[in-house]
Amino acid sequence: MAIKEYLSEEKIKQRVEELGAEISKDYAGEEVVVVGVLNGSFIFMADLVRQMDLPVKMEFLGASSYGEGTTSSGNVKIHLDLRKDISNHHVLLVEDIVDTGNTIKALQALLSNRNAKSVKVCSFLFKPARLEQDVKIDYLAFEIEDHFVIGYGLDYAGRYRELPYVGIWSEDK
Repeated sequence: MAIKEYLSEEKIKQRVEELGAEISKDYAGEEVVVVGVLNGSFIFMADLVRQMDLPVKMEFLGASSYGEGTTSSGNVKIHLDLRKDISNHHVLLVEDIVDTGNTIKALQALLSNRNAKSVKVCSFLFKPARLEQDVKIDYLAFEIEDHFVIGYGLDYAGRYRELPYVGIWSEDK
């Protein structure tokens, strides 16, 4: 197993600051319900909301399509739902990575059907080479090449989320 640094801690911090400022400007004082997709988005979401100059409420959804592997199964499973009603609220859905688009498309539909005032997507990473669904990412930190990445919340079989940078994971030594 080998890990090669792909996005440095410093580069990530700078981009998250920029996104926080952009989101704050776009919502201009409106309250926003920030919904993190567990487990991968928790570090990005925590850093992001600290950069937003807005009143926020935080909620979490548990959804996955990976299981223990390195490729999406294409089957989105929701295993933890929101605790609060989001009707008539602006919702910012925060995801760690959009690759196939299957998870984010399913979650956008779920939240839109709950009468949110608006639903926008903020993703830490986007991997266009894997895209299967037509999805709109309103706020994006980084577009990346087709690598399996770990760190800054992203994992391989539940490990490596704690890394402060994003690395390319491979089975090579």
